[in-house]
Amino acid sequence: MPTDHSHIVTAYDEELARLSDLISRIGGLAETQLEQAIQALQKRDATLAEMAIEHDHKIDQLHIEADELAIKLLALRQPVAGDLRHIVTGLKIAPIVERIGDYSKNVAKRALALNQIPPVKPLYTIPRMGYMVREMTKDVLDAFANKDVGKAKEVWLRDEEVDDMYDSLFRELLTYMMEDPRNITPCTHLLFAARNMERIGDLTTNIAELIVYQVDGVLLDDNRPKTDEASVTVVEPENI
Repeated sequence: MPTDHSHIVTAYDEELARLSDLISRIGGLAETQLEQAIQALQKRDATLAEMAIEHDHKIDQLHIEADELAIKLLALRQPVAGDLRHIVTGLKIAPIVERIGDYSKNVAKRALALNQIPPVKPLYTIPRMGYMVREMTKDVLDAFANKDVGKAKEVWLRDEEVDDMYDSLFRELLTYMMEDPRNITPCTHLLFAARNMERIGDLTTNIAELIVYQVDGVLLDDNRPKTDEASVTVVEPENI
């Protein structure tokens, strides 16, 4: 016959699994939102842009639910060791994924703005950069679900390529603006979109670091090359 203790353990395990499931659901929505935003930008598709923007509310609601569950687990279950790291990691990852959703929403808003003006020269770097950060987002969330430190470290290292692509695109768009003042408005929107994508890449590395800490209990040395500071200070995408 089951004891009270076994009921408590089963309920605790179910709550831990539910926390992981909530974060996976937030991640799945964020991946979809980012995909829609990239497609909207590439195809000048207003419908996809609106869908990406609407996804943000669902992500916010799940984020609140995940936070409340994690706090409840910390307060009532008094977890230790691996369980404690799992809950704390979940509490930290949920808002990071929510921020990925925010940046994806910003990209979608830029896509809507770009639809109102003539396009500039074909740009292949932006969709390539977008798909790279989308894959990084997917891989790092898979790494969290599977406690896969190796995959997490791979994502952490791939961010350098995203930074290089952003720097290259930054220079390309500045050249277009100098060549023809009519390019200033569309190129500015594209710069903001690219900066949001670059920030998503940075956020995936933050998640990767948390996964390594959760599984191994150690912090990664932050020795990856950083994006050129000059370009970072020119473009600030926060909530625009």
